[in-house]
Amino acid sequence: MFHVELRQFPHQTRAFNLTREELDARIVRPWVAGEAVVLDDRKWPPERSRLTIYEGPVLAGDKLGLGRGWANATREGEDVTARVLAEAAHPPAVAELKRELVARAADGAISLAEIVELTGEPYPHARVSERLALCEQAVWELLHEGAVELTRDGAAVAREEWQAALLDWDGWTGGDLAVVWR
Repeated sequence: MFHVELRQFPHQTRAFNLTREELDARIVRPWVAGEAVVLDDRKWPPERSRLTIYEGPVLAGDKLGLGRGWANATREGEDVTARVLAEAAHPPAVAELKRELVARAADGAISLAEIVELTGEPYPHARVSERLALCEQAVWELLHEGAVELTRDGAAVAREEWQAALLDWDGWTGGDLAVVWR
């Protein structure tokens, strides 16, 4: 279970016994996106607030009563703020896909459509939009790291054209864009 504290002097709020899915949906995704988190009818903008996340056992009513909840969360749990935010900003799935793409690109060009197909097997229940976002993020990072090159019909795509190419639906479905190892 996850326990959260949001602080913006002189205010604070806490939420207890959140599942990872609840934590990600209500707090982490908006926070990482730079959006205000809404908790207890108050907006907590990341640029002016402090977020702390603990992972620990479920805190039952007797451990939450009389304002003891946060003390018990910190005593019985582990501060995982940095890890959770890092995972949200750079999900492990992106790193795995990047490794796979570099390995495959070393054997020859791989089209963007083939990259999307690669995500079907390890993530069969993921929404298409999530799989596409994963692919886009992985390719974008590899391009900026200089690990791969983006090509269109065998010719290199200029750096200033990467964004437009990757945001074009036809690039992901048409097969004329590919990633090759540098």
